[in-house]
Amino acid sequence: MTSTSTSTQPRTPIRRAVLASLVGNALEWYDFFLYGTAAALVFNHLFFPTVDPLAGTIAAFGTYALGFAARPIGGLIFGHFGDRIGRRAMLVATLTLMGAATFLIGLLPTYEQIGVAAPALLTVLRVVQGIAVGGEWGGGVLLISENADPRRRGMLSALSQTGVGVGFVLSALVFAVMAAVTTDEQFLAWGWRVPFLVGVLLMAAGLVIRMKVLETAAFSETRERHRVPALEALRRHPRAVLVSFGARIAENGGSYIFLTFVLAYASKIGIAGEVALTAVVLGMAVEALAMPAWGALSDRIGRRPVYTFGAVAMALWAWPFFLLLDTRETPLVLLAVVVANAVCHGAMIGTQPAFFSELFGSGVRYSGVALGHEMASVLAGGLSPLIATALLAWAGGWMPVAVYLAVMGAITVVAVLASRETVARDLTAIGAR
Repeated sequence: MTSTSTSTQPRTPIRRAVLASLVGNALEWYDFFLYGTAAALVFNHLFFPTVDPLAGTIAAFGTYALGFAARPIGGLIFGHFGDRIGRRAMLVATLTLMGAATFLIGLLPTYEQIGVAAPALLTVLRVVQGIAVGGEWGGGVLLISENADPRRRGMLSALSQTGVGVGFVLSALVFAVMAAVTTDEQFLAWGWRVPFLVGVLLMAAGLVIRMKVLETAAFSETRERHRVPALEALRRHPRAVLVSFGARIAENGGSYIFLTFVLAYASKIGIAGEVALTAVVLGMAVEALAMPAWGALSDRIGRRPVYTFGAVAMALWAWPFFLLLDTRETPLVLLAVVVANAVCHGAMIGTQPAFFSELFGSGVRYSGVALGHEMASVLAGGLSPLIATALLAWAGGWMPVAVYLAVMGAITVVAVLASRETVARDLTAIGAR
């Protein structure tokens, strides 16, 4: 370990930190979510052609999962340098990497044009996206949580996740607009590319904002630097790594069933594509507004009660969720998706940024958060659409998928209850646990 003293460095005002995190997250996750939407609606036709449409969807979700498999790599790389040289530089790098990969996806030739090279190149670019977003989440969260008043940390940190919600809404809206203004043939020919290509313009806007922020208060004031921060995080905070891993299972796995798999399921049972897209956009928009409220509630009653409520609610909502979808009635479809996102998932993700930040000490926080957060993303968010689609194909119905959601909820409840309450913890303390 080496020591440095940087306590005299100026700090980024909290409003600017919130703006940089929220806008940067929105733009980066706009890029990442585009792939999920395209995997459900387009890539199965253009990059993974097969006689069975459901099999093509499974193949498309397979490359989708690879992006999640790459996230721990990005988390470890950017977490390492984020703990050693600072959060700000890593956030600039992740946004640049994501924007470049997304733009190139928009230029890719299809399977019909270049054969197996098309899905191979698509897979490579999806891995690059995964590496970028793996380093983004922790840095974006810490940019706020390490500058925030401890009494308002839950509410303010949740705004970083509002950026994630905005990113999803933007990606789905752009897809919906392109689908509305083009014919089916035009959309498959070139319309799907537009959302990916405009990502480079959004990346440039995000970089301008992020270049203006300074280092976080907690990082600037800590004297602690480790040669390998990830190993130090495992040594000092093994329970925290396991808690964050388990807490992510329901939050991340459930989210991608509610936002991505639901599109494929809706298509299978005959719900119009515009209705399904409207449902996920509305669900995420309402959740984006609800996240700070859940974070504020966690400031008042604690992180554990709010997070546990979200996991239990998700497990219980699994059955009503599919029953409402099966009615094919637009208001009930909207209700199913809005409650799943804004209430069940919202309670967890709105609490998560402050909760995870408070689990780790200042010198290893970026790496520690990345370990639990991104390793869980492989088993949860990355595999959940693939597993859910395979369960649907195997059973011919949604019941096994509902059970899968309930199991993920139970795992998260156990993990959160195994943690200590962390609300308002001092994030400048080297040995904070």
